[in-house]
Amino acid sequence: MDLKDKLLSSFMAFEDTVDVNLPVHEVRTEAIKNFEAQGFPTKKMESWKYTSLKGLLKSDLSVFPKKETTLEYKDVKKYFIHEIESYRIVLVDGVYSSQLSETSHDGIDVCLMSAALCKPKYRLIIENYFNKTAEADGLTSLNTAFSKEGAFINIPRGVVVDKPIQIIHFSTGIEPSLMLQPRSLVVAGENSHVQIIERHQSLTANATLTNSVTEIFANKRAIVDYYKIQNDGEAASLIDNTYISQQQNSHVSVHTFSLGGKLTRNNLQFFHKGEHLDSTLKGVTITDRKQHVDHSTLVHHAQPNCESHQDYKGIYADKSTGVFNGRIIVEKEAQKTNGFQQNNNILLDDTATINAKPQLEIFADDVKCSHGCTIGQLDDEAMFYLQARGIPEKEAKALLMFGFANNVLESVKIPQLKQRITKLIAQKLGVDLGFDL
Repeated sequence: MDLKDKLLSSFMAFEDTVDVNLPVHEVRTEAIKNFEAQGFPTKKMESWKYTSLKGLLKSDLSVFPKKETTLEYKDVKKYFIHEIESYRIVLVDGVYSSQLSETSHDGIDVCLMSAALCKPKYRLIIENYFNKTAEADGLTSLNTAFSKEGAFINIPRGVVVDKPIQIIHFSTGIEPSLMLQPRSLVVAGENSHVQIIERHQSLTANATLTNSVTEIFANKRAIVDYYKIQNDGEAASLIDNTYISQQQNSHVSVHTFSLGGKLTRNNLQFFHKGEHLDSTLKGVTITDRKQHVDHSTLVHHAQPNCESHQDYKGIYADKSTGVFNGRIIVEKEAQKTNGFQQNNNILLDDTATINAKPQLEIFADDVKCSHGCTIGQLDDEAMFYLQARGIPEKEAKALLMFGFANNVLESVKIPQLKQRITKLIAQKLGVDLGFDL
């Protein structure tokens, strides 16, 4: 039995664990039918041309862990941004960990998706937002069919959340190979402001495949700052699907730091539903060995007077592979659009590969749009300059690479998070620079 058939048969067992009388049951049923029709993406699809899931799907992945595992805070503290106070939603092998979490219903809702899906007081929010912006492709439909646990964040109108929210998914190796499908929903009301940090972290050498879906809704004048830290183990693979719907005058930024993992695919899609809004997409990728990181972005400009800014930096070593497939669509009605897209890459070794495909599809005539892509190596003259001043070669390379990525790092709005990412990048580069950017 292949993985697709295993998932289809497992859906019946999954239904025995949930309330089939809830409205979301119809959504799940429709989603599993859609997954059955579409299946997993293949390289024959243009958007998956450079990324193959074939090797991952051959694994005998467990759909449900057979037992629960508990973690002690001291053993996983290093994966939290513990220098600051924060709300926390922590899942261990897909199961909520109350002892590691700090949720809230005091003026805001920072809690579990399972609670939101079944409690009557959240029914209106679920009906209005759940699965309303996520696309019906095979992987997203698969997640929707098995949607049960994840983060549910509801920020009422006019509320500025007093501290960041951390969402952390741990996998412990409870199974030889495990598939996780977390589902999160973020609703930011009018004039609200929230900062969210998300991390998927494998604690094992066992294979893990995470198929994650997050929907973010930013209402009028809302501000959402979302940070993704992807520094997983060598046997962990992540498919991260994030869908963002923005209303007028809202500001949403997503920063993605891809530093670890076997295969990482980031599907990030922005949909403009109002005027005078701003979308920011930034990322830093540093890979080595045989890592594979694929960024697939879409910004759909459907309203006039909106802006989008994309800036992705990639550093690839050894036999690693990077993919950047950035797409901007400007509809005929979206006059006065300002769309910017930039992808810069450094190949440290001849065996490293980058496939870049920036795209503009413009149907309006009064716009300001640009895109660019560069692929190169470290500047020999800059290296000579630094080494001539007594800086060893390894540290000189690291300084140049830090400078290359710094315009993404400097836009991180949480100082403690910026320091943490700086240290992670230094560790990835194998140096101790002794300073924070």
